[in-house]
Amino acid sequence: MAQKAAGRGSGSEPEEESREVALEELSGVGSTTADKLREAGFTDLMELAVASPGAVAEAAEIGTALAQKIIGEARRLADVGSFESGTILLERRKKLGRISTNAKSLDELLGGGIETMAITEFAGEFGTGKTQVAHQAAVEVQLPASEGGLEGEVVYIDTESTFRPERIVDMAKAIGLDPELALTRIHIARAFNSNHQMLLVAKAQELAREKPIRLIVVDSLTAHFRSEYVGRAELAPRQQQLNRHLHELLKFGDTYNAAVIVTNQVSSRPDVLFGDPTRPIGGNIVAHAATYRIYLRKSKPPKRIARLIDSPNLPEGEAVFSLTGEGVRD
Repeated sequence: MAQKAAGRGSGSEPEEESREVALEELSGVGSTTADKLREAGFTDLMELAVASPGAVAEAAEIGTALAQKIIGEARRLADVGSFESGTILLERRKKLGRISTNAKSLDELLGGGIETMAITEFAGEFGTGKTQVAHQAAVEVQLPASEGGLEGEVVYIDTESTFRPERIVDMAKAIGLDPELALTRIHIARAFNSNHQMLLVAKAQELAREKPIRLIVVDSLTAHFRSEYVGRAELAPRQQQLNRHLHELLKFGDTYNAAVIVTNQVSSRPDVLFGDPTRPIGGNIVAHAATYRIYLRKSKPPKRIARLIDSPNLPEGEAVFSLTGEGVRD
């Protein structure tokens, strides 16, 4: 299923699309076992192929030997483990899409916009514009590619009750979109705790099989994890769960050629005497998982300063943009 969905979202026709293989077609998987696997999150061949025998055995309530056999067949059908040349990878990357932020300076900082099949993190103190950038992207993604969009829809996971449909209306009007239609293309869910937040990513995968989801937003990524895992003893479990959550988000982006935006809170460092004493929450787990990391800070209103602090291929730099009644602007 992943291969088909990726072809649909790439914006071009796939060269050759093979028939999808249902879980029930695997040797040793009946309808009851298939339902248990789907409930546990194993919805397609690739997810089974990269799973551990213990995880599959526990999810399907079967023996480890049978789980190994099922995984082996899934790996064979999904063609897992084959290598490919850098040339093929370069051609695949040409199918990546980019979503404009509606600020040319910020787009240039990001190498042309918010990239699909990647996690872009916007971190900063309250009031620096993290949620506003996420709202703007949720509107811009609906535009055609020639205007900085991907003609797609949005999944918006709201963890702090900061999503405002009124802002979507303002932003949509400003770029010539029908506000009511724009709102129908944004699928919002309020996450009440970290487990619910992670579950919503699995639900987003189900939605993406029916609708052209090209952007998933988590605003904010770390709020629930920060409040639920308190103290040094809880740090390791928190980081493990956060790591799993980020990899599920990245898998979503890879599967559906979608962009992933996460906003992140910051904490103060009392030991820093000079320079900015704040740093993003999540430590090395978030730092390694995020493809692009943008740090936002306030300037003279309505200006904001965005600093690219990490990227696999772009140089560090800064961009200045404004937050207006109509949204993000240069």
